[in-house]
Amino acid sequence: MFFKRLKTPGLGHNSYILGCGEGLAVIVDPRRDVDEYLHLARENNLSIIYILETHRQEDFEFGSAVLAQMTGAKIVSGCHELFGRTDIKLKDGEELKVGTTRIVALETPGHTPESVTYAVYLEDAGEKCWGAFTGDALFVGDTGRTDLPDPEKTGENAGILYDSVHVKIAPLGDQTLLYPAHGSGSACGGNISDRDDSTLGIENGTNPVFVKSRSEFADLKVAGKMARPPHFRHMEEVNLLPGRPLPSPGETHILQPREFQKRMKQGLVIDTRSPEAFAAAHIGSAYNVWLEGVPAMASWIANEKTQIFLVVDGSEEMEQAVRSFARIGIDTVEGVLAGGVEKWREQGLPIETLGTTSALEVHDWMQHGHLHVLDVRDEYEWNEKHIPGATHQFVGYLEKNLPQLHKDSKIVVHCSVGHRSGVAVSILKRHGFTRVYNMLGGITAWEAHGLPLSTSDTAEKED
Repeated sequence: MFFKRLKTPGLGHNSYILGCGEGLAVIVDPRRDVDEYLHLARENNLSIIYILETHRQEDFEFGSAVLAQMTGAKIVSGCHELFGRTDIKLKDGEELKVGTTRIVALETPGHTPESVTYAVYLEDAGEKCWGAFTGDALFVGDTGRTDLPDPEKTGENAGILYDSVHVKIAPLGDQTLLYPAHGSGSACGGNISDRDDSTLGIENGTNPVFVKSRSEFADLKVAGKMARPPHFRHMEEVNLLPGRPLPSPGETHILQPREFQKRMKQGLVIDTRSPEAFAAAHIGSAYNVWLEGVPAMASWIANEKTQIFLVVDGSEEMEQAVRSFARIGIDTVEGVLAGGVEKWREQGLPIETLGTTSALEVHDWMQHGHLHVLDVRDEYEWNEKHIPGATHQFVGYLEKNLPQLHKDSKIVVHCSVGHRSGVAVSILKRHGFTRVYNMLGGITAWEAHGLPLSTSDTAEKED
């Protein structure tokens, strides 16, 4: 038996390839760039004959149709109309036989109406379920969000999800291995465990959907507010389509500094270097979205129509950035700065800087001077703990809700460690704020020094 989990950096997305005996394999929830699946299949003498989709997916663009075209595989889904163009639509409880393996489709709505779990039974394991591909119905330590179909029905959908887990998934047995579509870092769940491996038995004693009552679970979901990245809507649309191949690498133009300077006025400059590097030297008006954060953060700044001009550290980083944009449906990277900021600087083109600071220095400033501390983490993170006297605005909403402060006010921005606050300070800088500082290390460093923290009960919330 061959089995492998493939993780997508920056999205917390998990896809899977499962060898089902007799040289046959299935892929579960493939991402848009499919080369790795094809490579694994060739290396292990496997023929991909089915592609399973657990739900339409909101946070990344599917590679199902492209993979099917390249392999001749059939795309399998549930029967709900929200699935795109699939070849085989399995009813609840219907079985798919692949080699020596049985795969049973179980309707598990709640996260989305069409969500399906695939229970896998191996020939040499008797009647016991080996594992379950649960999509976003059940994660390790958490469950999928229930606000995405309709925020007004978050509690109602939570009840539906609770029933799905208890009626359809739990009876598969404690021995069942859990294989969800997302892990830690996904925007589809708020408290997913850092570990990838679990069983239903482990989840039964730890996961909120099992340890809380139905009403308590619904209350938890209603209270757990998470921001919805803008690209989610776009993904829901494109994932109903037959599938789009990746842009050709040759379509990304390398632009010399003066040509870059001329062309960048047509769109947005996104600098994917670290917050520290960006603070030391950057192109004026650039956004700073760290490389690993592109899949999660880019759509708050750009969309599928935005012309993007990239500043990166090197050729490998360029390829990763372009691929990360494509995974969330953005194919409009028009140019990359040749030689990066170093070559720009050598051409005598203008360079800007911005301030950084530390947790201890900010604490001292707060005791002895007037400044504004802005927390740009998610709301649920803010509610759990924050710096006394700070105000809150999630980084994704910041550009439309700028601080009502004088442009030369002293503003310290922080997140958990410094990456999202790097995005935020670049936004404030673009909008004319002249004294902005990124608190590197974020609230993690603040807490490590034993500095005071508050909860949302004493928060001053900035709307």
